[in-house]
Amino acid sequence: MSKKTAFYEIHKSYNAKIVEFAGYEMPIQYSSIIAEHKAVRNAVGVFDVSHMGEVFIRGEKALDFVQEITTNDASKLTPGRVQYSAMCYPDGGIVDDLLVYCVSNEEYMLVVNASNLEKDFSWMNVNNSFGVEIVNESDEYSLLAVQGPDSKNVIQKITDQDVNLEYYHFMKAKVAGVDMILSRTGYTGELGYELYFKGDEAAAKQVWDALFEAGKEFNIQPVGLGARDSLRLEMGFCLYGNDIDQTTNPLEAGLGWITKLSKKSFIGKESILKVKEEGLKRKLIPLLIDDKAFPRHGYEVVANGKKVGVVTSGTVSPILEKGIALAYVETEYAVEKSVINLLIRGKEVPSTVVRLPFLTR
Repeated sequence: MSKKTAFYEIHKSYNAKIVEFAGYEMPIQYSSIIAEHKAVRNAVGVFDVSHMGEVFIRGEKALDFVQEITTNDASKLTPGRVQYSAMCYPDGGIVDDLLVYCVSNEEYMLVVNASNLEKDFSWMNVNNSFGVEIVNESDEYSLLAVQGPDSKNVIQKITDQDVNLEYYHFMKAKVAGVDMILSRTGYTGELGYELYFKGDEAAAKQVWDALFEAGKEFNIQPVGLGARDSLRLEMGFCLYGNDIDQTTNPLEAGLGWITKLSKKSFIGKESILKVKEEGLKRKLIPLLIDDKAFPRHGYEVVANGKKVGVVTSGTVSPILEKGIALAYVETEYAVEKSVINLLIRGKEVPSTVVRLPFLTR
């Protein structure tokens, strides 16, 4: 039986196209993916992402625990700061990518992917040799992402604080009269905020209605998971299950920047060090197609008549109006500006290895 977020009835009132996603009934689109995508790039859009998981780590050794299970250096965090990170298996494969929120020196909130919540929670518990309290509060929290160049103007109208937050910082605030964690984060590459709050459907409606009233002058739009995917792909952000999973390591996925091998220890460090010393066999690269050919997950990448890689994510960029893709290819083919072919419906279509993000603001 699929779960429903506190916004489910609101989505239905918009006649959203709803599908089962990560155990939840979620809106894929309201009007069209392209219109919603452009709303976020040009104005402001609101996503219901309440399916995401919120796990709290509490106790004297909370930092030690977070340091051991994540690849980034959480000791650099101070209360009110957020960090992008990952958890790895001992062989270097990725358990999940996640956000680490430092609430205090003895409390951290880990925000994990919806489809990985049970697996992640179990993994944390199995590796809890620090005596910390690990509490899954996902079902108690609603989460809205308000994203786009006008997002700050909208939020500022209905909050009791100055929302001049730096990127990857958060604070406690009242938004539309509801207590919440207000975070300057998001998955779109635009200015944006994420609103974590507890409460029933009435509280959810209160926040939603206040946002849409405040955003009326900016033509605020509800946005589904379809545009969320095309927005993150234009920025080259990895999606778990597509671009990263337990068979990929952070270095080949281009996540070396969140993998602090100088850290004393973390699960998977030895294996990742070994991969680094031996040299990468493949790399995740961005590919740009000059026309509107649509690259899809699983399509082959070919060079000189042989398969050299596979597409992990692909779409036609609504802004560039060109095909864009992420693909793992053998390292020798991962050269910027080189041309490599994608096998699309039996036809070899040339694409260029570019630099991320696809879309520069």
